[in-house]
Amino acid sequence: MAPRSTSTGTSEARERLLRTASELFYREGIHSVGVDRIIGEAGVTRATFYRHFPGKEDLVEAYLGVEDANIRGAFVAAEASGAEPKQLVGLVIEGLADDVARHHTRGCPFINAAAEYPDADSGVRRAVAEHREWFRSELESVLTAAEVDDPIGAAAQLVLLRDAAMVGGYLDGWERVRPAFTAAAVRAAGVQG
Repeated sequence: MAPRSTSTGTSEARERLLRTASELFYREGIHSVGVDRIIGEAGVTRATFYRHFPGKEDLVEAYLGVEDANIRGAFVAAEASGAEPKQLVGLVIEGLADDVARHHTRGCPFINAAAEYPDADSGVRRAVAEHREWFRSELESVLTAAEVDDPIGAAAQLVLLRDAAMVGGYLDGWERVRPAFTAAAVRAAGVQG
């Protein structure tokens, strides 16, 4: 029997596995969620799981790929807004804040995954490193276009601020952390009114 596909051509079973794993991994941690539980909650067979993901680490890498694609999509949407470069920096900062408020209330999925995979040579850690490098580079590009002094330093500060905001939002509540994050990010980017 051929796998059933969605309108985008991907397998419905694969998408269910990925969606289920993503929710469980983010909410409960990667190592605490077993393959059997993912299979059961996704409503697929073990054979279906292994047809799509040779092992659990492959599923973890796919989960991080979804997280990466979502943040890339947010940057594309901000850039497609037609905003002037300095306005775009503000949109990016607000977009990062909105992302934490709506989707990342339990910390950064990349930091969480890195904590569970200490081997820097693992596929998971490589996926984390690639995402972080892209994220930093994308911030540098946006800041360079806005003619910010020291876009490399400002991008590094924004990465650290976002990391801290995700942890702080989880521990202290986003309502409390968001104003501090936004103010610090605007200062770091050098675009305050």
